Amino acid sequence: MKMQLAEIAKAINATCTGNDQAVITSVAFDSRKIEAGGLFVPLKGERDGHDFVSSAISQGASASLWQQGHPNKPNGIALLEVEDPLQSMQKLAQYYLGKVNPTVVGITGSNGKTTTKDMTAAVLAKRFNVHKTDANFNNEIGVPMTILGMKPNTEILVLEMGMDHAGQLHELSELTHPDVTVITMIGEAHIEFFGSRAKIADAKLEITDFLQEDGELIYNGDEPLLRERSEQLNQAKVTFGFAKDDTVYATGFSSYKHHASFTVNGSDCKFTIPMIGQHNVANALAALCVGRHFGESNEEIAAALAGFTPTANRMEWEKGDVGEDIMSDVYNSNPTAVRAVLASFGQIQVPAGSRRIAVLGDMLELGQKSAELHWNLADCLDPQVINEVYLFGSEMKNLATALKDRYEPEHMHYYLEDQMQHMIADLKNDIKPHDIVVLKGSHGMHLEKVVERLR
Repeated sequence: MKMQLAEIAKAINATCTGNDQAVITSVAFDSRKIEAGGLFVPLKGERDGHDFVSSAISQGASASLWQQGHPNKPNGIALLEVEDPLQSMQKLAQYYLGKVNPTVVGITGSNGKTTTKDMTAAVLAKRFNVHKTDANFNNEIGVPMTILGMKPNTEILVLEMGMDHAGQLHELSELTHPDVTVITMIGEAHIEFFGSRAKIADAKLEITDFLQEDGELIYNGDEPLLRERSEQLNQAKVTFGFAKDDTVYATGFSSYKHHASFTVNGSDCKFTIPMIGQHNVANALAALCVGRHFGESNEEIAAALAGFTPTANRMEWEKGDVGEDIMSDVYNSNPTAVRAVLASFGQIQVPAGSRRIAVLGDMLELGQKSAELHWNLADCLDPQVINEVYLFGSEMKNLATALKDRYEPEHMHYYLEDQMQHMIADLKNDIKPHDIVVLKGSHGMHLEKVVERLR
């Protein structure tokens, strides 16, 4: 972006003190990431962002937002006085979005939205100038920051949109007025706050609240909750999945150690993705539907999917220090995601005498149903398929209890949160060169530290 401070002040209805002719070239809310010519946004979190304005000045910030009435206004920097810095940043993002005027693709879902976003951006980049959400910067802060970071020549903006409460996607949809919306699936993520999958589906459909009249909803047609709710929409609808009544469905699917391949109805083109599992094929089908919406050929889409780079910590393969292969999927976790990962992991062939080892950390934010949802994972763990199980965290005690009749004690290991080093030591003693290991848990369980020690 490149705007004079006077233009920004007008766009967000702010009072400017200082040089309103200064040119702003970037926006940041972390004073450590501010650049020369940057606008600093002091947000309130664990600390008050106003306390870091002096740090932003030293980093080269040209201006800062400032909440009206906040004491100790600094000198040496232009200030835009506003009622609420976060709302003003969102208003600026909406203004800049209208100025650049790209086509907006909004992607949400209980699982798979980051991978689908990466796949979709890779597919569209074959023909268009694309800007996408970095990592999973997908909330009321991350979405406007993504918008403000796009270049003026952006043709398509691919936005990941997350939620942890009702109304959040409504607000993000209002901010962005998407042209295309994608819903990957409905799972149990954040069920603590919603109470049921049906209510999660209601909240996910909020992404369509400000969908353009000539826009399109692309969604997982294998989910009855989405089919039922999408009927009320007047906009065009496209479904993807594995059922023959989907608009686009997989007609063949194979999962290997480092990739999966599939074909789709009505085409002989073979698609390959550098990830494993049926759930990632579903993500690729969503990206394929978006590509087709923008006129891309199957061949263009296949080439893009084969070469896309997933965001870190999502089913990444690492090499362990004794030669074992490690699948790291430790960014987040919920029952749907764990089942999908274990199913994919169980399909990987291992040499005779080698084992599949699963390391599972607590799934967080499951509320009153947490014990039941951890316990119920037992039916996707078979000692003939997943030979060794390591469980980590207080909630995983429920799964450990459920597995007592299924696994011999020497093949099922349980550790509390303060026993991570003990678990790491046991794993390092147990793992053999040709074993394969999967690690899956919520980000708050920090299984990435285990990966680091095994690597």
